[in-house]
Amino acid sequence: MSSTTYVRYEISRNFRIWQFIFFALAWPLIVFFSVTSANRHNTFDGVSFPLYFMAGMAAMGTITGVVSRGSLIAVERSIGWTRQMRITPLRAGAYFGAKVACGYLMALLTIAVMCLAGTVMGVRLSAGEWLTMVGLLLVGLIPFAVLGILLGHLVSPEALLPAVGGITTLFAFLGGAYGFLVAKSGVMFDVIEGLPSYWLVQAGKAALGHGSWPAEGWIVIGAWTVVLVPLALLVYRRDTSRV
Repeated sequence: MSSTTYVRYEISRNFRIWQFIFFALAWPLIVFFSVTSANRHNTFDGVSFPLYFMAGMAAMGTITGVVSRGSLIAVERSIGWTRQMRITPLRAGAYFGAKVACGYLMALLTIAVMCLAGTVMGVRLSAGEWLTMVGLLLVGLIPFAVLGILLGHLVSPEALLPAVGGITTLFAFLGGAYGFLVAKSGVMFDVIEGLPSYWLVQAGKAALGHGSWPAEGWIVIGAWTVVLVPLALLVYRRDTSRV
């Protein structure tokens, strides 16, 4: 099986699973309209509430979209498909690339839907600001895409769905995706600033005010990625080498 064929297969298979589409697209959209309709003219964290919450719901939906790839990996592990792939000419890079590509396609759909919803609720950005926000969201998803692969090779299929739900909800909640921060100063806020989900939610504000994250945001995303990538490779090799 060639790398191109495998990627096409993964994409067509993933987009037939309606549960992923609902939780990555429909649910954030429902929450966004429900909450924003009553706070349309308010501000939060220095920006309009619709802009902030649009970025927050985009962050929640995209995190769900990329991390949930792990559930498919776990199912493949349980039936021996992942180990079988190791004896084919398909490279590990193509395997990981297909999983990440599927997650990012779902993320792009989520971002597009949320941007349209934000426009309906009065969000107005220049073309450059829209592109900057979308670019930051896609960069900020990198550690979550790796996390999905890590969980898929580490957790059983029975335990993975609640694990993914709990992890994504926790990241989104602490990162401020739901329209509030549990802390704005002190040690707890330092912990929050160390989460990649916080910087995903800040993408809208960054695009509007400064054009990018501060250096701290890039460091956080980079550090999480550097730590998670070797772990994902380790569990993948250990998992597929078992007899």
